[in-house]
Amino acid sequence: MILRGLLVLLSSGFTVTVVAGVFYFGGIRVNASASLPIGLYRVTSDLAAKLVAFCPAEPFGSLSANRGYRGKGNCPDGAEPLMKPIVAMAGDTVTVSPAGVAVNGVLRPNSAPIPFDTKHRPLAHWPYGRYTVASGTAWVISSYNARSFDSRYIGPVPSASIRSHLRPLLTE
Repeated sequence: MILRGLLVLLSSGFTVTVVAGVFYFGGIRVNASASLPIGLYRVTSDLAAKLVAFCPAEPFGSLSANRGYRGKGNCPDGAEPLMKPIVAMAGDTVTVSPAGVAVNGVLRPNSAPIPFDTKHRPLAHWPYGRYTVASGTAWVISSYNARSFDSRYIGPVPSASIRSHLRPLLTE
């Protein structure tokens, strides 16, 4: 009888919640999106680590949460942080164009902005132009997925919104 109750409890989603909590408080982050290789990432104190988890600033936080680009989480907008690679930091030159995002003259793969999301809703890109990355900000672009919601739409990410730096632990 006790075993049957335990099995029902475990199959009810309780296990997922417990495992997620253990991972989170143990410094492990799970990525199930196409923006990075699917897998486990560990939080690191190394600020030079080029992968970050961050909460998008408004109005991009609410936009991405309301459109379902991000699941439920602990950002101020109630959604989960985004995980992206940093491609440009203070002093770098970023050019946003219809061809994509270039950093210091090198075009990033899969970085061209697209006009609509997968549900055919309009998606405004960051204004085309050339930018010098300001101190206290970074640009994040996923070259893994041409549909990634990143700096091609939200522009530079304030360093204060970065929750953690990450290193791959176990990925595809």
